[in-house]
Amino acid sequence: MAKKKTRPPGVISTILSPFDRFVQMESSSGILLILCTIAAMIWANSGYSDSYHALWQVPFSLGPEALHLTKPLILWINDGLMAVFFFVVGLEIKREIVAGELSTVKQAALPIGAALGGMILPAGIFLLLNQGRPGSEGWGIPMATDIAFSLGVLSLLGARIPLTIKVFLTAFAIVDDLGAVIVIALFYSTGVQLSLLGLAALLLGLMFLFNRMNIRSLAAYLIPGLVVWYLFLKSGVHPTVAGVLGAFAIPINPLAKAGEFVASMRENLALFEKAPGKETDTEKLLSHEQLNAMEDLNEELEKVQSPLQRIEHGLHGWVSFFIMPVFAFANAGVTIEGNLLESLSRPLSINIAAGLFVGKLIGIFSFAYVTAKLFRTQLPEGVRWAHFVGAALLGGIGFTMSLFITGLAYEDASLIADAKIGILTGSLISGLLGYLYLRRVA
Repeated sequence: MAKKKTRPPGVISTILSPFDRFVQMESSSGILLILCTIAAMIWANSGYSDSYHALWQVPFSLGPEALHLTKPLILWINDGLMAVFFFVVGLEIKREIVAGELSTVKQAALPIGAALGGMILPAGIFLLLNQGRPGSEGWGIPMATDIAFSLGVLSLLGARIPLTIKVFLTAFAIVDDLGAVIVIALFYSTGVQLSLLGLAALLLGLMFLFNRMNIRSLAAYLIPGLVVWYLFLKSGVHPTVAGVLGAFAIPINPLAKAGEFVASMRENLALFEKAPGKETDTEKLLSHEQLNAMEDLNEELEKVQSPLQRIEHGLHGWVSFFIMPVFAFANAGVTIEGNLLESLSRPLSINIAAGLFVGKLIGIFSFAYVTAKLFRTQLPEGVRWAHFVGAALLGGIGFTMSLFITGLAYEDASLIADAKIGILTGSLISGLLGYLYLRRVA
């Protein structure tokens, strides 16, 4: 019997199948976030806790004095670095809408339904439990899902979990992020200055015009994007929203199709191989023909990558392994005063934890199930509804976005501390039970 030929992974699969690398990066980032959280908690509850809190209040200035950009280090992290995080979130949202899991109504229905349930029920449960108590303005805190943490837990189960569940978890977490951005813009922005927002809107319009004109230079988007961030910062609308809106203006269409790219690469590689080189005693020098072929190869590489993919690929490592860990280290440290059980039993902590664990579990699974029935979605082979229960449990890991909204919702230090304890508790319960449950049903 003739041996069946297997095609090696080609250039097209490398370009068009980034999901596995994305999951691996997010998973590794989730493990790093756990370590940073543990380190922050240890420092904040050690004999050096004062130095931990003092560090993040050190003032830092950027640019000329006229710009009034002197802020504590914690605000540079939350307003500056996190704007880059939200920019990458915006790139991911646009990519999924244009060419990913949200590109058709049938594909998008399940993760959108799950995300809506995962936002509505946690907020509702929190408001129901917390009515008449201080801190009700933090209803947006349990709405969030941390994609890095949840994929990090999922990665511990390896190949036993179907890839479809990883895709679903990623897609609904991205929709969840979009919902969080809308909530931040509408409900956690104060003292809005419409004149500055109007200027920001004009610059955003210019960026979208550049996109329409097929301008590919990154500087054409970076320079006005930085000004838009500054205008949002001074307008009263949280500057991270500028990151998402700016991302939507970045061109996503490549100049060359994958098939054309492969043909051109083969042609130029053939020219490179045939062209004579010059041998010396120490090295081989390229001929003019080979140098010309290399220039053409570089041009083709530029054409096949859209600016959006190039930026997302370039920033993703920085966001996953620097910005998010720094944010976690700066925000997760809670100094627990007195008895640990007493801190865990405070109403605000319990209500946020309940919103994350109970609200996410019921909301994500029930809305996903109803959506699947309405759209007559068939589950892929090897995937059961039991897997979706596990994904819903992992959706209760709020962490990064929950901590971020906490800083916007509260100014009182005791409320912030109680909220952080609730986030850590709810996320820990959700992550641990999600792992144990999926391990059992896988």
